[in-house]
Amino acid sequence: MTDVKPDVERIGVTRRSIGMLYRNMSGLLIAGTIGAVITVVLAIWGVQISGFDPAQQSLADRLLPPGTDGHIFGTDQLGRDVFARVAVGFRWSVPVGILSAALACSIGVVTGLLAAWNTGWIRSALTRLMDIAISFPYLVLAVAIVSVVGHGFWALVFTLGLVSWVSFARVVYAETLKLKEREYLIAARLIGNSTFRIISRYLARGLRHTIAVMYAFIFADLLVAEAGLSFLGLGAPLGEPSWGNMLATSREYLFIAPWMMYVPAAAVILVVLTANLLGDGLIERWGRGTIQN
Repeated sequence: MTDVKPDVERIGVTRRSIGMLYRNMSGLLIAGTIGAVITVVLAIWGVQISGFDPAQQSLADRLLPPGTDGHIFGTDQLGRDVFARVAVGFRWSVPVGILSAALACSIGVVTGLLAAWNTGWIRSALTRLMDIAISFPYLVLAVAIVSVVGHGFWALVFTLGLVSWVSFARVVYAETLKLKEREYLIAARLIGNSTFRIISRYLARGLRHTIAVMYAFIFADLLVAEAGLSFLGLGAPLGEPSWGNMLATSREYLFIAPWMMYVPAAAVILVVLTANLLGDGLIERWGRGTIQN
């Protein structure tokens, strides 16, 4: 009996913490969180929910409309379940977007910090590099790189990461220039803190909100870019159930089996909308002044 009271108190504290977290979340952030949960559920258990093997072909069941014989979203030209294949596409397209955005973030943050923290020829060289990088349309550059390095998961990750880092770099560069003039950073330099300590402890804390919001938006852009490259035959290898490949295949059957296009397109819209809702929700949560200043 003596242990009951502490357990009740812990439960009460947990409930109050969850309630405070819910009240502090904006509607956009709640909607984005719900979309993220749906995305994770479909990526992990989507195939089990569909009840079909995504690779199983059955010409007798080809182009079945949604709801026929247990196929929630119908079948494709080879009789494969569309829902199961789109669910597998979550495991291909979403990781490409996550990893390529992470690579772009790493390169861009380091470049932006170096350009803003240093002066003289280092800053001049890095800012000129950013100007050159942003002058190229990143999708055109991605097509050129993929044409050289070839298709595949890691080829897409490195290609999309290398063509999109400049967005992070320019924002981090501008934010760091502003943060360098803050009193606490000036005081940290005056008392003798090392450059690494100032960047890792003070600058990183000031930049984390901006980087998180930028990551959400860049991830959404790169997910669309991956689908576009796969649609053009320059992304995922043929046969891989990526959403871009499915959209490319569905063109021939648009008027007789439109669900082949609508379902993967809806998956792209779901994930992109989720990322943008999370980004906008974080801006509302932290305040636009925090992101812009």
